[in-house]
Amino acid sequence: MFSGTSGIVNFILSILLFPLFFQDAFISFAWASGDQLWLMLAKRMFLLLPVFAIILGCWISIASLLTVIIRQNRREFVSALFITWWDLGKAVFSFWGGIFKFIFYLIAAILGLLKVIIFGVWAVIQEIIFMPFRLIGAVGKSVVGSTVPWIAVCLTMFWCLIEAMIFSYVTTPLVIDTFSNITGEQLPEIFIRIPLFIFLLFIVLGSYSVLSTFIDSVKKKSFSSIIGIGVIEIIVLLVEVVFLYREFVDSLVPWFAQYSENFELGIFWTLAISCFAWFGIRSLSWILFASHGTPTIMSVIQGKGLAFSPGGEIKAPKSKTMEISTGFMDKIKEDTAWIQAKGEELLASFMLPPLQVIAAGINFCTLLITGNHLFDLPFQKMDDIMHSKVLIEKISKKSESVSKSIGKDI
Repeated sequence: MFSGTSGIVNFILSILLFPLFFQDAFISFAWASGDQLWLMLAKRMFLLLPVFAIILGCWISIASLLTVIIRQNRREFVSALFITWWDLGKAVFSFWGGIFKFIFYLIAAILGLLKVIIFGVWAVIQEIIFMPFRLIGAVGKSVVGSTVPWIAVCLTMFWCLIEAMIFSYVTTPLVIDTFSNITGEQLPEIFIRIPLFIFLLFIVLGSYSVLSTFIDSVKKKSFSSIIGIGVIEIIVLLVEVVFLYREFVDSLVPWFAQYSENFELGIFWTLAISCFAWFGIRSLSWILFASHGTPTIMSVIQGKGLAFSPGGEIKAPKSKTMEISTGFMDKIKEDTAWIQAKGEELLASFMLPPLQVIAAGINFCTLLITGNHLFDLPFQKMDDIMHSKVLIEKISKKSESVSKSIGKDI
């Protein structure tokens, strides 16, 4: 290589350019272009980056030793050079160990992710299976603990539907005969019963609303309202007795006739029994549920809301969102946090080992230029890798300190 030079010059050049004796062989061995595929991949993965870092360190060390003559604090500089080689050695071994560490973390992360997916699917299946029961329980809890008498409202509506259905069945023949006499045509029952059912439902609801208003007037001792609503209630009683309950009692006359001979009920007893039936049904239903359900239904119709304050005044209901399941949501949050932490851990195990080798090589360059290291090795976490702006400011401060020290010496 140095055949054209004298012995002393050849010796000096051999010392100054000693990396030339092995760098080609090192690079060729680490590149492994003629080896088998698995061996080539292994050499390039484990040896290529450390070989380049070692060769760079050798060349920078030569240049650094040549500048020792003109440097201040030579002893500290040479010590820093040895420490840089020590950091490079630790970085190389950390790089090799980091590859196995990354593989271990990758396998653990995959197994953990499979576990999260399996348990997540099972949790979703459980949530779907138990959702109806949880929904029923939440509805039951809200009904029991609510200030709105939902049970009374449902029973009131159910009873009104039952009563309207019974009366529509009883009074359908009378309505058909009436319309037939008016129009001269026999109308089908289906065209009569549906409108009649809706009409009678409104009649029954209106009857309960009048009774509720009458009770409120009695509680407030408003005699003018008591008299006015009392007259209306009597009219409602007569209408329902004559047109509804009378037909209901007439339908029971054949049953009475089976147990007596020459049975004739008469109009007086028919209306009397109808009044007693109306009074008994209204009293029982009112005491049991309608006294609480009817005011709520009226407040809905009047647009006053559903929730009642302790003083009896109607207030706007508070909207509540029904959560799926507290445990299910906590499990999702826990799995999300685990995936995020495991991803950061996996990314750090993948990036830190090669970056430590590169940082050790960069420390050789900054040692030659500024006399100080740029990076503090080894890296423990991703936050130890500073941003480019911070690195530039750090280099600038070190350059200024070196310039000041040289100016003082001059």
